Amino acid sequence: MPATGGRPAHDDPGSDDSGNGGAVLRLRPPVNRVDPRAKRWWWTQTLAITGAPLVVLVVLALALPPARGWLLVAAAAVAAAGLPLGILLPLWWYRVHRWEVTDSAVYTRTGYFWQEWRVAPMSRIQTVDTQRGPLEQLFGLATVTVSTASAKGAVTIQGLDHQLAADLVQQLTETTQATPGDAT
Repeated sequence: MPATGGRPAHDDPGSDDSGNGGAVLRLRPPVNRVDPRAKRWWWTQTLAITGAPLVVLVVLALALPPARGWLLVAAAAVAAAGLPLGILLPLWWYRVHRWEVTDSAVYTRTGYFWQEWRVAPMSRIQTVDTQRGPLEQLFGLATVTVSTASAKGAVTIQGLDHQLAADLVQQLTETTQATPGDAT
């Protein structure tokens, strides 16, 4: 059964030369959100990225009294810009990031300010991998990477529950093995 979140696939039948078994794949919004824990994962990442230079600036301000004023101004600027972005961007990313797998394709939508929608037909999938960095492991998440014959590169689905990601890799592996075509 496709991982569509209980909704039927929307691939329109028809005929084309894409090697998709005659199905016309339409670019459409995927239906599944990433796991809600992804927000905490993204918050941790963005706050760490903002927090590291902030700590360095404050430590330097304490260690270098002649430059203290300028270093504290720089620290305040980093905090003023970084903290709101570190809090608000993960909420926006959670709202935007979507994914879906049907019998004929993998659909993703990602992006922050510039959104990207991708469709990877099953007949074009070459490999399916999972990745779990230390923070992803801490939050019980994983990233699925679907490598295709596309010049655009791999399709990634970030912020999935690690067990769902493992099941998805198994499903995609079985589906692509049963799909005719040479993935080129």
